[in-house]
Amino acid sequence: MSKQGPPKHQNKFAWKPNAGRKINETEPGGRFRPLPEINGVCPRCRDQIEWKRKYGKYKPLVEPAKCQKCSKRAVRQAYLNLCPGCAKDQGVCAKCCSRVDHIVGRNAAEVEAEQKRLEEAIKNARERDRRSLLRAMNKDNKPKGKTPTIQEGKVDGLFSAESLEEYADLSRDEDDGDDSVDVCN
Repeated sequence: MSKQGPPKHQNKFAWKPNAGRKINETEPGGRFRPLPEINGVCPRCRDQIEWKRKYGKYKPLVEPAKCQKCSKRAVRQAYLNLCPGCAKDQGVCAKCCSRVDHIVGRNAAEVEAEQKRLEEAIKNARERDRRSLLRAMNKDNKPKGKTPTIQEGKVDGLFSAESLEEYADLSRDEDDGDDSVDVCN
């Protein structure tokens, strides 16, 4: 005979893996080497990998693994079977190899293009805005390891423009109208 109802003793706090162990900040997953962003997988596989990270079961790769399609050592994320190139060419999840409509994450080309746009906006910004943006980026980079965009939280209130291109155009227009600047010789 089984008892129905809630548990007899409710947990006071959530379980944390390695709660009593001091974490080395230079190891993967530490503050100075955060775990990489999960890219190229379906939402179901992303949830599985996130669960492993949350409950201390995640084992990062020490060296790149072989791709099951092209046999090159190009798989740089743990638990993936295909390299990003093969997975993108075939339109499948890099972990479970099933065809899906929505792949989580961005590829390296998108990240690189966003980084260039962000650097262009920083270059054309006023010194005050530039320092504020760099401070927000450094603050966001420590815990997450990703670069903020203007649409995201903390950087949102710094600029009047909606996109990086629009802000770069606005800052160029402001520089053109400011020709009466005194220069001390």
